[in-house]
Amino acid sequence: MRFSEVKAPLLAGTVASITGTAASIGVVLSALQALGASEAQTATAIFVMLISYGVLSIALSWRFRMPISIVWSTPGAALLVASGTLGLGFANATGAFLVTGLLIALTGLWPALGRLVSSIPKPIASAMLAGVIFPFCIAPFQALGEYSGAIVPALLLWLVLYRFATVWAAPAAIATAFVLISVQLQVSLPVANLLPALTPIQPSFDLLAVVGVAVPLYLVTMASQNIPGFAIMKSFGFEVPSRAALVSTGLATVIGSFLGGFALNLAAITAALNANEHAHKDPNRRWLASVFGGVLYVLLAFAVAPIVGYVLAVPRVLILALAGIALFSTILSALSSSVEETDLRLPAVITFLVGASGLALFSIGPGFWALLSGVLVWLALRKPASKTSS
Repeated sequence: MRFSEVKAPLLAGTVASITGTAASIGVVLSALQALGASEAQTATAIFVMLISYGVLSIALSWRFRMPISIVWSTPGAALLVASGTLGLGFANATGAFLVTGLLIALTGLWPALGRLVSSIPKPIASAMLAGVIFPFCIAPFQALGEYSGAIVPALLLWLVLYRFATVWAAPAAIATAFVLISVQLQVSLPVANLLPALTPIQPSFDLLAVVGVAVPLYLVTMASQNIPGFAIMKSFGFEVPSRAALVSTGLATVIGSFLGGFALNLAAITAALNANEHAHKDPNRRWLASVFGGVLYVLLAFAVAPIVGYVLAVPRVLILALAGIALFSTILSALSSSVEETDLRLPAVITFLVGASGLALFSIGPGFWALLSGVLVWLALRKPASKTSS
C-alpha cells in the first residue's frame, strides 16, 4: 500500500485522536479527582482507558472494515464530577463503573433494553446532560477574576478558531491556557516514568452508588454518546454492528473498572472526523483512519504519568475552567436539542434546572433526579392518545 493511499486517513485519525483527547482529558481528570482517586489511581485509570479504546478502535475497525472509533464518555465524566459531592469513595465509584459496563453489554445482548433507553425523549436526555455540565461551562467565567491572564487569551482563541477551524477550537485554547499557566504560575511538567505504576482497585458495591452513579452514567453514555454515534455513522453510510460495539465496550468497561476506568463508548464527533470524505474519498478505505487513531491512543497512554502529575499541580479552579471550554460545543448541542420540541420544553427546562442545581438527596446525585423530574413532568403533561371512532 502506497503512502499516498494512507496519507489522508493517517491525518484524519491523528487529528481526531489528538483533538478528542486534548479537549476531554481535563474533564476526565476532574471526574477522577472528584471521586477521590489518588494521583497514582488517576494515572492508572487514564492509562487503561486509552489502551482499551485504542485497542478496540483498531480491532473493531479492522474486523468490520468501518471507521469505528471508541472513546471514553466525556459527558459521563462531567456527570461524575457532580457525583463527587456524594462522598461515596473511589472503591464504591469503581463498583458503579463495573455495573455501568454490565448494563452497556446487556444492551447489546438484549435489544429491548436499548429500546427502553431510546424511549426517553431526546430533549429530556439532552437537558439532563446540559444541566450536569452547566457548572463546568460557567467555570471559565468564574475564574476570570483570579486567572484572567490565562483564561482571556484562551477564550479569545477559542472564539476565533470556532469561527474558522471549529475542530481545533477547544484543543488549541486549552493548550494555550496550559502554556500561559506554566509561565505565570511556574508549573512545570514533572520528570516521571512514562508508564504509570499500575494501581489496581477492588470495586465495592453500594446501592446508592449504583442508583446515583451507575444508572445515570449508563443513561448519559447511551443517550449522548452511543445513540448519536450510531446515527452519525449511519449518516455516512456505515451500519455499525450494535451487538459487537456495545458488548465489547461494556466488557472493556467492566475489566477497566478494576483499574479505575469508567465508561467506554462509540465516538460521536471523532466518528464524524474519521468517517467523512476527508478521511478518504473511498468509503471502503476510511476504516484506516480509526485504526491509525487507535494506534495513537495507545501511544498517548505511555505519556500519561507526567501529564497527570502536571495537571494535578495546576489549581483545580483552572482545570474546571479549561474543562468548561472543552464542553462549550457539547452544551450548545444539548441545549439546542432540549428545546427543539415545543411540547417537551417544560419537562426539558425542569430537567435542566434540577441538573444544574446540583441537587443531591439520599446520597444520589443530580443526574438521576434531573432525569426523574423531567420524565415525571413529561408523563404528567402528556396528552392521552385520541381515540378514533370506528
